[in-house]
Parts: sequence; C-alpha cells; structure tokens
Amino acid sequence: MDWQEIEAFLAVADELHFGRAANRLGLSQARVSQMIKKLERRVGALLFDRTTRRVSLTPIGQRLLADLGPAHQSILDSITRAQAAGRGINGVLTVGFLGPLAGRILLDILDTLRSTHPDLEIQLHATEVADPCRPLRDNELDLLLTQLPVTEPGITTGPVVIVEPRVLAVSAQHPLARNSTASLEDLTTDRMLRPAGSPPKQWLDSYQPWATPSGRPIHRGSAVRTFQELMTLIAAGKGICTVAAHNIRYHPRTDVAFIPMPDTPPFEFGLVWRTNGETSRVRAFVEATVRFLDDCGGPAAMAIR
Repeated sequence: MDWQEIEAFLAVADELHFGRAANRLGLSQARVSQMIKKLERRVGALLFDRTTRRVSLTPIGQRLLADLGPAHQSILDSITRAQAAGRGINGVLTVGFLGPLAGRILLDILDTLRSTHPDLEIQLHATEVADPCRPLRDNELDLLLTQLPVTEPGITTGPVVIVEPRVLAVSAQHPLARNSTASLEDLTTDRMLRPAGSPPKQWLDSYQPWATPSGRPIHRGSAVRTFQELMTLIAAGKGICTVAAHNIRYHPRTDVAFIPMPDTPPFEFGLVWRTNGETSRVRAFVEATVRFLDDCGGPAAMAIR
C-alpha cells in the first residue's frame, strides 16, 4: 500500500471532507479523490459514502481506520524518536506541577525520559492553587502537570497522569469529622474555602461545585493562595474544602480530618502545554510520560504512590 494513499485515507476519514483533507495534505482535491479511489480498488470495496452534501465512512472504512490509525501513529512516533535520537534533543525544559503527588510522579517520568534523552535538562517548579495555569500562560513554564480540566484557548491537554478519589478536609472539631464518609450534600454545612486569583471557571466548577445534586447552594468562604494556607484555615474552623486523597499521606495533621467522599467523581491530573509552544522537547516529555504510564498500569495506579 502506498504511503500517500494511507495519508489521504486518514485525512479524509478525519475531516470527512475531500477539500479540507486536500488542503491539509497540500494536494489538489482531484489528487486526493484519485488516491482514495485507487485504495478502494485495492481493498475491493468502498471506504466512503459520498453524496453532494456529506462524506461518511462505510463499515469497511471504519474498520480500516480502527486498524490503520494506531499503526500509522506508531510509525510516526518511531520516526520521531529516531530523529530525536539522531539529533540528540537537548536544552532546557521547564515543567511545573500542582501538588506533592504530581511532583513525585514527575521524578519517575524524568527517569524514563533520561533513558532516551540524557542531554535534556529538566527544571521543576511548583505552582499554587491560586490559578495554577498562570505560569504556563505567562511563558514561565513549558509544561504543567495540573488538575484537570483545562479548557483555555491556546492550551493543549495531553495524557491524564493521575486519577484519584477526592476527600473532604474539615477541622478535627467540625461535626462532620466524626463521619466515616461525606457527600456533596454535606458541603452545605459550612463555607467552602476557595482559590484566590481568577482560575478558569470550568476548572473551578469541577473543583468546587456551586450547588449540590439536590440543588442546594454551596457557599464560598475565604480565598487562599497556597495549600498550607488552606490547611491552616481549615484547622482553625474557617471553612472546609474538597482535596485529592493523596493529601492524607502528604499533609497529615492532627487538627484536620480527611473524610472519604465515595459518591463524588475522582480528581484527574494531566499534562498541559501552550499549543504554540509544542517543541520537540515538549513532545519528548509527553512521549516519555505515555511510556511511563504504560509500564505502570495507567493513571489510576499513580494514586497509590
């Protein structure tokens, strides 16, 4: 099978439009149509249903896409790795992280990265709960391992690295501290401490909903800039907050109780970077992260570290 035919098929399957696929490949629409017809003759069946208004994959086309897409990406990745090894990717990559578990996981990813790119220097920097993506927006970081979702324009979201339960942090003297579990409905019993600054709304809404499932409002308390400030205010009885479960291990305190919240979705942490800042160094780091996750059993396994 001709490589150009593969590229043409994948482009049309992605765009579902011959004109857009042609523009993407830098070819004429007639040339792309010709290559698809040649591939269909080779396969012996139509791969696309074409009408004057729409293009769609046939069942055979869908099966070819499912089989061919991963293989095509694997070949591209292999070529990229070979080119990187040949060029010897080096220089400095600045990587941020939110929370102690994210920092711990980054150290493991660095071990994986060094096996293929020993000359690449990585600088690590912690970010704060008050708008963790700000250093990325301000070009102070190349990559960031942070809590998701991140849906800001101009920022690309990469692989999910950590998936873990959320817990409710309350003062050891709080009435909820005696409970074995907590629910989203319990968030109405006190004010939720909130991050300072102006974090993106979708990120904040996933971190701290504005209402319980039954519709009762969840009131906001004081704004905090750092996690230590958050823990101190909670211990003082100034409010409560949902946090990731790894904080039980990394921030144990006798004056703060962490209560499991089994009815809530888990927190997810993943890699993000500026779309226009996707360099070969960034791609090398993302590829090393994917290899590390594959070796360890996926992002859910990271929560036990």
